[in-house]
Amino acid sequence: MRSALVSLRPLTGLAVAALLALFTGCASLPAETPAPPPASSPAAADDIPTALSAPAAASPAPTIVRPRPVDLAAAPLQEPLSIPTDLWLRVRQGMAMADLDDPLVAKWEAYYAGRPAYVARMMERGGRYLFHVVDEVEARGLPMELALLPFIESAFNPQARSTAKAEGMWQFVPATGREYDLRQNLLRDDRRDVIASTRAALDYLKSLHERFDDWHLALAAYNWGQGSVSRAMKRNTARGKPTAYTELRMPEETRNYVPKLLAIKNIVMQPQAYGLNLPPLEDHPAFLAVPIERDIDVELAARLAGLEEDDFRAFNPQHAKPVILAAGTSEVLLPYDAAQRFEQALKAHQGPLASWTVWVAPRTMTPAQAAAMVGSTEAELRQVNRIPPRMKLRAGSAIVVPRHAAHVADVTEHLAETAAIALVPEAGKLRRVVFKVGKKGDSVAAVARRYRVKAVDVAQWNDVGVKARFRAGEQVVVLLPPKKRSTRTASGGGQRASRPVTRAAKTKR
Repeated sequence: MRSALVSLRPLTGLAVAALLALFTGCASLPAETPAPPPASSPAAADDIPTALSAPAAASPAPTIVRPRPVDLAAAPLQEPLSIPTDLWLRVRQGMAMADLDDPLVAKWEAYYAGRPAYVARMMERGGRYLFHVVDEVEARGLPMELALLPFIESAFNPQARSTAKAEGMWQFVPATGREYDLRQNLLRDDRRDVIASTRAALDYLKSLHERFDDWHLALAAYNWGQGSVSRAMKRNTARGKPTAYTELRMPEETRNYVPKLLAIKNIVMQPQAYGLNLPPLEDHPAFLAVPIERDIDVELAARLAGLEEDDFRAFNPQHAKPVILAAGTSEVLLPYDAAQRFEQALKAHQGPLASWTVWVAPRTMTPAQAAAMVGSTEAELRQVNRIPPRMKLRAGSAIVVPRHAAHVADVTEHLAETAAIALVPEAGKLRRVVFKVGKKGDSVAAVARRYRVKAVDVAQWNDVGVKARFRAGEQVVVLLPPKKRSTRTASGGGQRASRPVTRAAKTKR
């Protein structure tokens, strides 16, 4: 099986030219993002339903294995005629999941068929990553329908984020991401990493199928949580009812989850039957893994590759800060033509590669105090590190700060892997209040109105978007001014302070 990634380490001179000659029509990165569908429709962009609501069963932490480099100098580029050149054909040939006798499938077929522009944008964006996902699905011997799942989860947007803090094109929540070795720290979030998240998602889906021995139930567990599906099956068994997907009582989102996927499958199988056209996708990788050996600014890396920064981040969305640390990330992903430009420009570059580094607070301090120590401004540190108002850094917190010319050492591997920021309210100014959201859920704006604080502050305190909604039972943090001291006047002699006489009390008297 061919590799979904080709390393540039062995690619030089004529080998690179030969590779580029073979792989023409490289994926471009349109800036346009499809408008999100209405609330009752499939999610897209930033409004994505939670993919995983329960951590997977304990298992040994997997190791991310990158595809082996192809030595083009030793192996001439010759494409066997028997290998299809159309990626959609390869996808169709791998379909193996059972159909679902459910009217909801037809409902979602009609939904997508009625939105050809949205489907075209979603499919075009997915084309950047689909070859890699298809390769990984084939390597595990899984049904090819799973390669289409990111269309349902995130519209194939690796930078998608849900209100439940699920991230990436496979929509991992933090706990399940950690369970499947997706690193999440100050500097990167592997749930957004195209390669790492695909590995984790397929490993998780495979383990769910091993548990339920049914792909429809495995997919329900991916969306709803395996504990929830198991309990629903036990309830049906106790009542003498079947335990198939269509027989379980489940949330509306999960009830529509598999029908959505099968609707996308049917469209891919016969797009003309729905009046749709799929964008042509060639059966070869859309990006290369290019090694880096020094810390480098995201802005500079994009410029050396000849890309806009947003386009660079589309292939490397796991990097949330303005600098990429070589000790934590040994390579970046780039389209073919951009990869060659980057390699050549990087060798020719004169001067520093990184203008940012990581600094550890030696004691608990305010952002203003930290800014004075590192030669920055408070506003800059707050913006880069997303430090909310009226919060200070706890001792040992790692933050991204400007890197001065005299500082030449890159960030160490230990710091690159463990960097974390811890915030505490400024003494005497705020008190931390935590509450659980009621059954009907709540919005950031509603919480802000209730506690008379700014919506942007509520969003920052809870690491969500300003327009996000909190789910029922979710814990929400708000920071409020300290309670005012009692105005009661002491009466002396250890007696209870006298209370002000109210109008009602005067009337009684």
